[in-house]
Amino acid sequence: MYFRSRADAGRQLAVKLEQYKNQNISVVALSEGAVIVAAQIAMKLHGNLMLLLTENIYLPGEKDAIASMSSTGTFSYNNMFTAGQLEELTADYHQYIDQKRREKMHELNVLIGHEGEIHPEYLRHHTVILVSDGLPSGASLDVAEAFLKTIAIKKLIIATPNASVPAVDKMHLIGDEICCLNVVANYLDINHYYDDNTVPKTHDLFKMMQNISLHWSKEEQMLEAGD
Repeated sequence: MYFRSRADAGRQLAVKLEQYKNQNISVVALSEGAVIVAAQIAMKLHGNLMLLLTENIYLPGEKDAIASMSSTGTFSYNNMFTAGQLEELTADYHQYIDQKRREKMHELNVLIGHEGEIHPEYLRHHTVILVSDGLPSGASLDVAEAFLKTIAIKKLIIATPNASVPAVDKMHLIGDEICCLNVVANYLDINHYYDDNTVPKTHDLFKMMQNISLHWSKEEQMLEAGD
């Protein structure tokens, strides 16, 4: 399934999730591109919008990430590998993984900074809608799950325009509800499914996130004017 843009995909997901409008919801994007998708959902449902930026760690010669980590410092191995595979790989690449972990954390800290910190208090006792702009695997979901385990949320909904079969399996395992517009058997690059791949700079994305509530007010004013 192809979309004109990430905003187009977000609007389509928002329609599917409209039952949650005006409830205690928080929308959490898993990447910079996902912020564009998530913004449409947050505006439609009147929810907070936050970014839990994740980075994958790949071993040389491996196409699947061995682990993922988030901007909060949460680290998780990819459980799509068996316990035996993980034990062998981590033994062989222990120093390499530690080095990459430090590098990724530094990159995330520089990128996010104080301005983009996610606040657990805005998630506690809320319905959390975890949003991706595409899930080729479940790696980013593993690290998000590890982070959310520390917070008493009410319900977890996972929303994405496209996902691979393994990613959908992972969504079912950790989510209370999933909203996926299309399951892709042979998943290509995330950008492949969008005609327009424009993603604003991180600073501009933070401004968008902070101004979400202004869009609620404009929408309400328009509805009142219509009455």
